[in-house]
Amino acid sequence: MEEIFERIRSLLASQLDIEEDRITMDSSFVEDFEADSLDVVDMVMSLEDEFGIEVPDEAVENFHTVGDVVRYVDENT
Repeated sequence: MEEIFERIRSLLASQLDIEEDRITMDSSFVEDFEADSLDVVDMVMSLEDEFGIEVPDEAVENFHTVGDVVRYVDENT
């Protein structure tokens, strides 16, 4: 799971233009990074490309923290 976290952290840092060391498993997309719905859509598209998975809308609704995304990718790859 650590490798997945590192890959996701790198994607998020690039996409949201933030320092990688600010991103932890407990980081909240909205509260910590002020991400909006467009940012989340971009993130999901990047995740799908990076990991070769399809993320249903129902799953995206449960993505509140970086850890939520890491666990989802870990369970679905």
